Amino acid sequence: MTPDGTPDAGHEARYRVIAADLAAKIRSGHYAPGEALPPQRELSASYGVTLMTLRQALRELSDERLIVQRPGRGTFVAPPHLAYQLDSLRSLADDLRKQGHDVRTVVTGRAVRRAPARIASELRLRPGDTALRLERVREFAGRPAVHQVSWVRRPVADQIRDRDFTAVSLYTALADAGVAVARASEVVRPGLLDPAAARHLQEPQGNPVLVSTRITYTLDATPVVSDHATILGSMMEIRTERAATGLSLTWGAVS
Repeated sequence: MTPDGTPDAGHEARYRVIAADLAAKIRSGHYAPGEALPPQRELSASYGVTLMTLRQALRELSDERLIVQRPGRGTFVAPPHLAYQLDSLRSLADDLRKQGHDVRTVVTGRAVRRAPARIASELRLRPGDTALRLERVREFAGRPAVHQVSWVRRPVADQIRDRDFTAVSLYTALADAGVAVARASEVVRPGLLDPAAARHLQEPQGNPVLVSTRITYTLDATPVVSDHATILGSMMEIRTERAATGLSLTWGAVS
């Protein structure tokens, strides 16, 4: 300690080294998600530092969301979080696989149906027109995390309806069918888990969730897909990189 009570350079270097070492062990799987770290006194002794120095290292790991400290119970490795990237035009599953996550897709529904009024409006369909309704559940870390319903306009839908969507993303299927996707408009807002999604996600109805609505357009500005995804906030966070040019984020009041 310096005379004014602030940590000296040596102290700072030690706690950062400890934080880096523990972070490396967590990321390598030496300490698995949900696993308890050794008691603080044991850790401080193994690193040869005071409890104060160790706790500063743990605070840094907590700020990085690598650990969770539970009073009276100990320190635990944080469960993994999916990161929903906003800076790319890819399917949700492709986004997550690109981050190194093992994502399993379960197709729970696939049928050509009359499009509801909201979907017909989004896809610019005439009243009574039909579209492919594709319903999927994304599983991550062994449990359901996202419930997704996609409506695909015809005749594109007829070209892709028989694809194996457990292995192929919707965007890949569109590309294989010769459909060039140009852009997508997406809104993500807080919501409450509705009964249908609650059954698929195995969570109580009314739990807070994130709700994504996305409309994807072709090169000629025709809306081709309307997506509605219900995302468990306990399993996923939204993350993006800001730059002077590139991604543009618009903030709006929730109505």
